[in-house]
Amino acid sequence: MTHRLTVLGTGYLGATHAACMAELGFEVLGLDVDPDKIARLRRGESPIYEPGLETLLKKHVATGRLRFTTSYEEVAEFGDVHFVCVGTPQKKGEYAADVSHLDQVVDSLAPHLRRDCLVVGKSTVPVGTAQRLAARLRRLAGGRVDLAWNPEFLREGFAVNDTLHPDRIVLGVAGPRAEQILREVYAPLGEVPIVVTDFPTAELVKTAANAFLATKISFINAMAEVCEATQADVKQLSKALSYDERIGGRFLNPGLGFGGGCLPKDIRAFMARAGELGADQALTFLREVDAINMRRRARMVDLARDMVGGSFRHRVVGVLGAAFKPNSDDIRDSPALDVAATIGQEGGAVTVYDPVALDNARKAQPTLSYAESALSASRDADVVLLLTEWQEFVDLDPHALGRVVNRRNIVDGRNALDATVWREAGWNYRALGRPQ
Repeated sequence: MTHRLTVLGTGYLGATHAACMAELGFEVLGLDVDPDKIARLRRGESPIYEPGLETLLKKHVATGRLRFTTSYEEVAEFGDVHFVCVGTPQKKGEYAADVSHLDQVVDSLAPHLRRDCLVVGKSTVPVGTAQRLAARLRRLAGGRVDLAWNPEFLREGFAVNDTLHPDRIVLGVAGPRAEQILREVYAPLGEVPIVVTDFPTAELVKTAANAFLATKISFINAMAEVCEATQADVKQLSKALSYDERIGGRFLNPGLGFGGGCLPKDIRAFMARAGELGADQALTFLREVDAINMRRRARMVDLARDMVGGSFRHRVVGVLGAAFKPNSDDIRDSPALDVAATIGQEGGAVTVYDPVALDNARKAQPTLSYAESALSASRDADVVLLLTEWQEFVDLDPHALGRVVNRRNIVDGRNALDATVWREAGWNYRALGRPQ
């Protein structure tokens, strides 16, 4: 049986999932409530920067395999399997996740469901959400509607590859019918480990994975704090640790810390939900994980301030990077943009350059200045800050950059540059967790 798929929510997750499912051979209908976004998607234009995504969108919009709509009625009539891919941001003034968008989707879709179908949640949610939504669907839907929870594990910048070549698939189901349908949907992917479990375990897999990754990043950054106090080199420490197979080198890169739309808000939501369940003591360590991560931003500002004589007033600061990570235009909770804004608030004349995130950065921080190249952003700078490790920045010629700055001061917030090369080119090079 060939299932017809719908994807509700066409942001980072939804647009990627829709395009990749079309690539696997399915007929796919995507839905969003934003008519401007739908108009762009109908032209094959990606709403976000994600390598390879726009190519797939254009390809399958042209074939007719991938379509987009704003109509829940059309989605309900078309789809056999409905993937829910809306965001669950952090609530304002709280740690908890805001799941109101999920509730709105279920409330809007369910009354139009008149035949057997499967609703599949892919959003990251507090444990217990799936069970609640399953009951809501049973109450509101007219046909036989099952629910499954199928968390995503996409890395921004690699989302298309991660969808088409996943390292595992987790199916949270309440019965064999949902499992069978999802096995059929994912069969074109070939041999992929599939973990079949209940709703709460499936929900916890995603939050636990993000909590572990955040902990690993913050661990090496805690070691960077110790290295700064002892004049040790965290880069060499990380390298030595990475050879231990029990530890490994992934996510053990010392620097400015994590940001984006997932790790920060997900670990905070995890703590909030644990508190609601009476298990808050189990996750108290995540408070320190979060605190370590935020301290790296403050330390970056301190290093830059020291380099320009103790105050940013009347100082020119060139900032390389605005996105929270390379190969993305996502500035949500971006350490790079946070550092730039803080320095601007302290009186520095800040100019930012990023290969793809400038439009988003301008909207979020309109008081900063922006440039169209690394050299332009660094012109007459008293200090240059590398805050997002785009390959373009790693490949910079220190001599060429040195000719446009006022002073050859650089702070490498990602430990991405070769310190020896830059120092030999006459730069005063500093980095988080490394000796002067």
